[in-house]
Amino acid sequence: MPLDKAAQSPTITSAPVIEIRDLHKCYGALEVLKGVDLVAERGHVVSLIGSSGSGKSTLLRCANLLEDSQQGEVLFEGEPITWRGHGSHRHPADRAQVTRIRTNLSMVFQQFNLWSHMTILQNVMEAPVTVLGRDKAEVEENARAYLAKVGIGDKCDAWPAQLSGGQQQRAAIARALCMEPKALLFDEPTSALDPELEQEVVRVIKDLAAEGRTMIIVTHDMRLAADVSDHVIFLHQGLIEEEGDPEKLFGSPTSERLKQFLSATQPG
Repeated sequence: MPLDKAAQSPTITSAPVIEIRDLHKCYGALEVLKGVDLVAERGHVVSLIGSSGSGKSTLLRCANLLEDSQQGEVLFEGEPITWRGHGSHRHPADRAQVTRIRTNLSMVFQQFNLWSHMTILQNVMEAPVTVLGRDKAEVEENARAYLAKVGIGDKCDAWPAQLSGGQQQRAAIARALCMEPKALLFDEPTSALDPELEQEVVRVIKDLAAEGRTMIIVTHDMRLAADVSDHVIFLHQGLIEEEGDPEKLFGSPTSERLKQFLSATQPG
């Protein structure tokens, strides 16, 4: 039975799963992030919203260390990333640390990134077996359970090309879950799907949120952000324009830019 977040409240006093302080990220002369802070407490859902080019996906990739930042701190469960060099020459100093942290932060991308030459079950099992070295029989049992959890337990022996986009994205979520991560990071998980298939994935994400999983979600779906988030961050031109709980942020925004954004994205 899913656990509600209140049942997990004793862990809230521990260090955040992910904390970002004053993060700056440039691509050459283009400054994409201009000093951003983010805290994802254990069991909380943080949604990142904003226009295309506002820095949402870049921030998510910096949190997962898929991108190097030029300034600022990234901490995982209170442990700071160690860096070597400065500015454009700054890179993580300890590759073992990066690998360890990445295996605890499972990413779900807009494009499903399933291996076409593997069955759905093999896709879900691959990383826990090859990267983490876990027992194959145990991983298979977990993989089947996670595929059933996202509603495609009958697709274990299917190939990715035989699945709809919504089913492929649910397989990608099962693959992320099978790593038993400390947090799930979603980068526009529904934007490649038509509305009907999008709702399949939205239901899975809502179920995960109800279980008290730590998640950071980059999304264009304001209804999803309002329904599942504990905290919403509106990014504009590489800075946090406004942030807060979803009821306040969506119900009574103070920033004129956020008001404009919401009027253009919310139905009705």
